[in-house]
Amino acid sequence: MGKLDGKVVIVTGASRGIGAEIARVFGAEGGKIVCAARTLREGDHPLEGSLETTVTAIRESGGEAAPATVNISLPEDCERLVRETHDTYGAVDVLVNNAALTYFIPVKDYPANRWMRSWAVNFHAPFLLSQAVLEDMIPRGSGSIVNISSGAAIGPGRGPYPDAPRNNPGGTCYGAEKAALERFSQGLAQEVYQYGVSVTCVSPSQVVPTPGTIFHKLVSGMDDPRGEPPELMAKASLLLATEPLDKVTGRVTYSQQILQELGWITDAKGTGVDGGRIGSGYSQI
Repeated sequence: MGKLDGKVVIVTGASRGIGAEIARVFGAEGGKIVCAARTLREGDHPLEGSLETTVTAIRESGGEAAPATVNISLPEDCERLVRETHDTYGAVDVLVNNAALTYFIPVKDYPANRWMRSWAVNFHAPFLLSQAVLEDMIPRGSGSIVNISSGAAIGPGRGPYPDAPRNNPGGTCYGAEKAALERFSQGLAQEVYQYGVSVTCVSPSQVVPTPGTIFHKLVSGMDDPRGEPPELMAKASLLLATEPLDKVTGRVTYSQQILQELGWITDAKGTGVDGGRIGSGYSQI
């Protein structure tokens, strides 16, 4: 018996990195996975990874999965994603808002169109998709929404900043989006608790080596010793999607922190663990 046997799951950003690993882990637990992203085939994007690769891996392991090629920065594609999920598998039981788009550009230089596109993917799409799947979850009295955040949600603290680099790394936009997503997650969790729907938010305890984090030079490579295996984020997402409502809803947490707290691992390290970097205010409430 899998933890998600027969459950219909949407995972956004499932072509590579954390999203692909979440899709594979959820598929191995019996979920019917709709893998959503823009990249259908290898070579369609400069970075390695595609929906076909993720879906094939799930199917070859005995799981059930279908690709959905969508651009969730567009409201009409968010609607189409849920509609196609209904057509393929039925009503949605679990939504994982994982897709992310960012450009590491200082605010003074940030093109407005890129700023809007980034907010559309990282914040507006989770709202639109959550609203759509709640139409399935609320009448049924159950369901789970898991939002993927980042340690970038933690701000630099108050100034002055005498040691700040002259060339700002440009993470202000992404950090603001993830901080907003954390507040959104907890507010939505409060709103839908009465309907039996869980809403949670989780960040990696350590940076996860993926094609994206390598491209942005956040890690040196897939074997960077500072990194966290993507399977830990997948396991943390699975925990949050399957544990009882009253045990997890409203949690804004970190992968290894929540896995250790609930006994899924014993050797946690990184953010949120053993009195380390405590994170945003929402992770403490």
